[in-house]
Amino acid sequence: MKLTQRNSIRAVSIAMLLSLGACSGMSEREKNTSYGAAAGGVAGAVLGGGVLGTLGGAAVGGVIGHEVTRSNEKDQHRNGR
Repeated sequence: MKLTQRNSIRAVSIAMLLSLGACSGMSEREKNTSYGAAAGGVAGAVLGGGVLGTLGGAAVGGVIGHEVTRSNEKDQHRNGR
């Protein structure tokens, strides 16, 4: 992998992790959506190798994080928690 691409991935990863520190006032669903988007963005950058890959990965990761939380909330509601 090219040095500039590796450094770009590192910089984006660090920026996303630092920005997640602002999640203290968010609901569980909002946090998981953010985590999914961050992880998806990193995966998209690595696998896609470009801006579109990063954006696509972030979008897909955000949707997955949102839906996983929604599924967990439904399960907890059914179990009376």
